Amino acid sequence: MQIQFKRATLLVADLKKSLSIYSDVLGFSVNYIKKSEDDSYSYPVFNLPKNAQVSFCALDSPTQKRTFALTEVKEYKLPEQKGPRMAVLVLQVDDLKNRISKITSLGLETLDLLKDTTDGESYLEQAFIDFDGHLILLYEILKK
Repeated sequence: MQIQFKRATLLVADLKKSLSIYSDVLGFSVNYIKKSEDDSYSYPVFNLPKNAQVSFCALDSPTQKRTFALTEVKEYKLPEQKGPRMAVLVLQVDDLKNRISKITSLGLETLDLLKDTTDGESYLEQAFIDFDGHLILLYEILKK
């Protein structure tokens, strides 16, 4: 049996604002942006009402096409993310401290920096909460 991870998709209220994180700070590039059709699978997948206006933005990482996506929802207020977090997106980056500095300059909340070792590799990790309440954990493997 074969399995391949295709992409993670996050619902966002403002695509331009979200791209200030995911493109400008984290380095994803826009592959394409398109307005979703009225019969888009995004409606049942994300349990959105038909009056919501939906656009899809596919993002490329430096090593993989369309590995990440943002689905912008207009004319419908996304719920606030309160209570226990149900998911985390984990991304390996270089220059973690510089990226977190840029995240902080956008006014986003960050969690404490952690240094740890797993399977013999030392790394730094730090999470932040994006404009829509999604928890994003960044980590950098430290050189030996």
